[in-house]
Amino acid sequence: MFKRAKGMNYRGFFRRIHEAHAFEWYLEIGCRNGRILDLVQGKTIGVDPVFRLEKPLLGRKPQLHLFQETSDSFFAANRLEALGARPTIAFIDGMHLFEYALRDILNTEAHADPDGVIFVHDCCPFSIEMTTRDLHNLPDIWTGDVWKLIPILSEYRPDLKVSVLDARPTGLLAITGLKPGTVQPEIDLFEIIERYEAIDLDSFGLDNFADHFEFTDAQSVLEEDQLGLSSLAGVGLTAPEQDLVTP
Repeated sequence: MFKRAKGMNYRGFFRRIHEAHAFEWYLEIGCRNGRILDLVQGKTIGVDPVFRLEKPLLGRKPQLHLFQETSDSFFAANRLEALGARPTIAFIDGMHLFEYALRDILNTEAHADPDGVIFVHDCCPFSIEMTTRDLHNLPDIWTGDVWKLIPILSEYRPDLKVSVLDARPTGLLAITGLKPGTVQPEIDLFEIIERYEAIDLDSFGLDNFADHFEFTDAQSVLEEDQLGLSSLAGVGLTAPEQDLVTP
């Protein structure tokens, strides 16, 4: 039986975070229409190979940097270093294949604020169909196989603290205890990919997967500031009001 995420909606979760806090640097991978990106108050970086933006997005942000490319290209080009950016909060919602998401986590961690938080979407599917790796036959709701991140991080990165939030509809990982730079432990990506690529949720076992985590109530995480988000917020980051602007 699937363990379902039945807490507050993940968009509402991020809305409450960004309404309450302006972070020094926010990084989002997989922005699509920009609905969450639009909420951010601090300096913002968005990465997506094909943006479908619905809003102007800038708002009161002091800086907004959009990169229309894959996350692999973004990190290979050392764009965070060029911007002098150390993400405090990151949201990974890009390609829903576990090897892409794992690279995004490790690459983000390497450049992040050590006290920061990396959120990862869609790790708690509620049907086998939505976990497919077949990019030519995707269901209406697709999580891909990023569910594999839960057992992978548990085994290969036990030094990280990984909380599985019950944010509807498909959960959120909240990763803390980051080790950026040279302190980051080495893991063998080729070994992990070779081991996990052919595994599907049927063969892994629904009960086995459910045994790998317990849900944390997303609303309590916010109300009790369990991730220390208030201490991560920057001061005076929103753009100043302009008295004189051109028409």
